[in-house]
Amino acid sequence: MTSDLFSHLFVFLLAAFLGLEVIKRVSHMLHTPLMSLTNAISAISVVVAIQLAGQGHSRLGMVLGTIAVACAMTNIVGGFLITERMLRMFKKREVKP
Repeated sequence: MTSDLFSHLFVFLLAAFLGLEVIKRVSHMLHTPLMSLTNAISAISVVVAIQLAGQGHSRLGMVLGTIAVACAMTNIVGGFLITERMLRMFKKREVKP
C-alpha cells in the first residue's frame, strides 16, 4: 500500500511540474492567465486519469479514469478552440475593393 501511495504521489508531482512548465512557456498574448491555468490543471488531470485507467486494478477505476480523461480532454480542446476564436476576432479584415 505504501509503495502505491508513493508512486501515485510521484506521478501527481511530476504531472504538476509538467503543467507548471507548460504554463510558463505559453505566450501571454495567446492565452489569458486563467485559461492557461485551466488547461494546465486539465493536463494534470489527464495524466493522472490515464494512469488510473491504465492500472486495471478494478473495473470501477478503469471506468472513472476513462470518464476523467474524456472530461479533461474536452476542457483542453475547448480552451484551445476558444483561444483560436479570440485570435480570429483580433485579426484585421481585408477590405474588398
